[in-house]
Amino acid sequence: MHRFCRAAAILLLACLAAAAEPADWIIRARYVLTMNPQRRIIENGAVAIGGDSILAVGAAAEIANRYTAQHTLDRPDALIMPGMIDTHTHAAMSLFRAMADDKRLQDWLSNYIFPAESKNVNPDFVKWGTELACLEMSLAGITTYTDMYYFEDTVAAATKRAGLRGVLGQSVIGFPAPDYKTWKEAIAGAERYIRNYKSDPLIVPAVAPHAIYTTPDEALVAAHRLAIKYHVPLLIHLSETKKEVDDAVAKRHVTPPEALANLGVLDGRVVAAHCVWLNERDIQILKNHSTGVAHCPSSNMKLASGIAPVTAMLQEGLNVGLGNDGFAGGNDTADLMSEMNIAAKLQKVARMDPEVLPAEQVVEMATIRGARVLGLDKEIGSLEAGKRADLITLSLTPPNAIPIYNVYSQVAYASRAADVQDVFVNGRLIVSNRRMLTLNQQEIYAHIRAWQSRIEATLAQTAH
Repeated sequence: MHRFCRAAAILLLACLAAAAEPADWIIRARYVLTMNPQRRIIENGAVAIGGDSILAVGAAAEIANRYTAQHTLDRPDALIMPGMIDTHTHAAMSLFRAMADDKRLQDWLSNYIFPAESKNVNPDFVKWGTELACLEMSLAGITTYTDMYYFEDTVAAATKRAGLRGVLGQSVIGFPAPDYKTWKEAIAGAERYIRNYKSDPLIVPAVAPHAIYTTPDEALVAAHRLAIKYHVPLLIHLSETKKEVDDAVAKRHVTPPEALANLGVLDGRVVAAHCVWLNERDIQILKNHSTGVAHCPSSNMKLASGIAPVTAMLQEGLNVGLGNDGFAGGNDTADLMSEMNIAAKLQKVARMDPEVLPAEQVVEMATIRGARVLGLDKEIGSLEAGKRADLITLSLTPPNAIPIYNVYSQVAYASRAADVQDVFVNGRLIVSNRRMLTLNQQEIYAHIRAWQSRIEATLAQTAH
């Protein structure tokens, strides 16, 4: 009888194992912060991954009963959350980090950045600057980033090597740039680039006219026409400084959002970076066009551009995400954790109201709302079955993570980029226990040191 019971138990276990569904990964943690429509937080939870997608999210026991996985990752002292989404940056500018600080935006651009770019930016510069940025972003838990720069096909190739997801915009500007000498050449180059990456699993190609004050109206319209033709995003800086708005009103008799709306450029999938100086009518214009907004609080503070009316935009239903605005002049780092912290506190002090932009809402900006800004919320931004498997684990062992009473508050106010342990993008593990698996860190550093010497030499020539 005993042997019969034992045999029956073995048979039952075998049947259960045979009935279990296969998965590539099961990741378990103390908490799963889903950011799904119900904003479910699962204690002792797990995520099952198959291929590039999430198969299921639930209690660890439930996932274990339902799936058998080739690989498991147990993080009992961590939380799992969606990978963070940076809605505005300039990745290759990591090579200009801390090169020219404490300047006003127009001074910084005209007298430092544009001259440095004209002397240094080429495909090799972009390759290594982007790889350095991708290394830093990955270790900081950013799984999707939005880029505006030159040689964007090189940016895309570097991003794919890193295994990151990118919404990558080829810049269009009204004066000779490092890659194209005229805006018409830039439009033609952008079209070739878009065609090459239109169906890529990681890269969303985009066109990126720089701003209304650097890009002629004809070029703005051409860029918009290209975005509509290929159903890709259009990325642009908008109402970043008071000077930009004052100049537009003086020359055009309308604000920058009104100017873009009059040109038809806001129709379609548009991501407007900064949006610091908006009046009520401007906000309504962006709302009526479903324009996504990339809020860059550190950059706006450092350049003294102002405080964006984020609370007003959110109250009107605009989708507002977070951006670090590059690695030179803006945040100087890829720390979107600090952007959450600063964004929330900046709105509270600007409105003199501690209840505005609460922790849960600012975490939304870094995840699901950021995905909506980019038009990718059906694919990324939350942990739900069927979505792409872009997720991170965040350690809860550092002193700044003990104790925990509210998971959203922990992420928004107490966690740091250095707390990120593991990173999955499209179902692929690219960071394991804070070690980058896809890029050669020492090789990147060697090339960056060589580029620093070249850049310093050009700066010395400029100074003389």
